Amino acid sequence: MRLLFGLTLGYLGFLTSQTLALAMPIASHNMKTVSQTVNFNPPKPPADPPPGGRVLGGAKRGSCPQVQQDLTALVPFTKEPPSVTNVWSLTTSAHPTFWFYVPYSQTANLPAMFVLQDQQSKDLYKQPIALPNHPGIMSISLPANAPGLAVNQQYRWFLTFACETQEDSPPIYVEGVIQRVKLSREITQELQTATPLQQFAIYAQNGIWHEAITTLAKLRQEHPQDPALKTQWQNLLASIRLGNVATEPILSDKH
Repeated sequence: MRLLFGLTLGYLGFLTSQTLALAMPIASHNMKTVSQTVNFNPPKPPADPPPGGRVLGGAKRGSCPQVQQDLTALVPFTKEPPSVTNVWSLTTSAHPTFWFYVPYSQTANLPAMFVLQDQQSKDLYKQPIALPNHPGIMSISLPANAPGLAVNQQYRWFLTFACETQEDSPPIYVEGVIQRVKLSREITQELQTATPLQQFAIYAQNGIWHEAITTLAKLRQEHPQDPALKTQWQNLLASIRLGNVATEPILSDKH
């Protein structure tokens, strides 16, 4: 689990030529109504070297309990032949929020750890994670007192669950690479006057995954019975081929 060196990517060149359409009407929230089709433009991962990564936690190991749905990182990924998975996403924040489906609860008593590394494989942030009261989708935010992400720098993250007490036993884990980018002045100004739902659309259309999913997840938490938001959430996850966890509950920060 090492961080790849020398990865750089300019903001203007990251959008793929293929657009994944969520094709959904935007409902009315915060007194502004917009009706449009929202497109999520996934960032193209660098080719040399590729970021690699792991979006699913894999099969049961050791004393890990059997689960119906694996540990899942809610983040875009691509698959390259013959068997390479690239887990790659963009953020505009120095302290972004990461989202995961965690199939384990407190009763499993599994030590969990979130780690963020720089391009020299140095740990910038390493924090034990408390398991939720019941399985679901939870967020992990890089706190304000942690080192912030620099613009145009890439960082590798891990979420691990130790199923064995021996240190040399491999954990169940997911991993990926995140890069912070700077938005254009025009997009920044557009965000400043937009409602949260409009902000979600802007981030999605510009390939900024972490702000897109975080904005929509918070709206769902504030309006849990809103059918339009539920459909938007399901479409967003389906667009990155993770629709199988789209109906899982979004847990509060207190789990």
